[in-house]
Amino acid sequence: MAGHGSDLDATRAWSKDQWRRALLAERRRVPASTRFAEAIQLTTQLTSGKVVGRGQTLCAYVPIGSEPGSVQMLDEVADHGVRILLPIVAGAGPLDWAWYDGREYLRPGPFGLLQPIGERLGEAALRIADVVLVPALAVDRNGTRLGRGAGYYDRSLSIAAPGTPLVAVVRDAELFDALPAEPHDVTVSGVLTPGRGLLRFR
Repeated sequence: MAGHGSDLDATRAWSKDQWRRALLAERRRVPASTRFAEAIQLTTQLTSGKVVGRGQTLCAYVPIGSEPGSVQMLDEVADHGVRILLPIVAGAGPLDWAWYDGREYLRPGPFGLLQPIGERLGEAALRIADVVLVPALAVDRNGTRLGRGAGYYDRSLSIAAPGTPLVAVVRDAELFDALPAEPHDVTVSGVLTPGRGLLRFR
């Protein structure tokens, strides 16, 4: 069964690359007004205290292109007393991390990313996170996450402290019953969507 409201039907035999192409094409068709509304919904979810609380540390990321969310969302979450770590792409290994100190302290990085310019804390900084938000193109109900294929998060998420919630952020229509998976894929423990909020898989 495809995600609610999605045009992606009968695609369970597709390869990961076929899924990626179709999902990215669908995202490009989402109007700016919808993306804006979704960012507001996600901000409400993240500042409600149900995902992460005051005084906790959230590993997040700056959404790019048509990814759900916004930099303003990060500002709102920080204003609610949440400390935010952002990823830095450093070579081919696991992600490095630095504190988010505001949008004026971001600079362009690889793959169109915006990265913090503060002191790098090292890949092990992920272990201090209370919650990790993970970018995704789609997620299934087994926790299989479909990323963009670079593998940075698969190499990084295994570093997180045991039991840390790993929460993929997708649109409501990007939650599916089944996606292709490989042995090296790191599954997520939950998903956050604008309309459904936080859904836990385990």
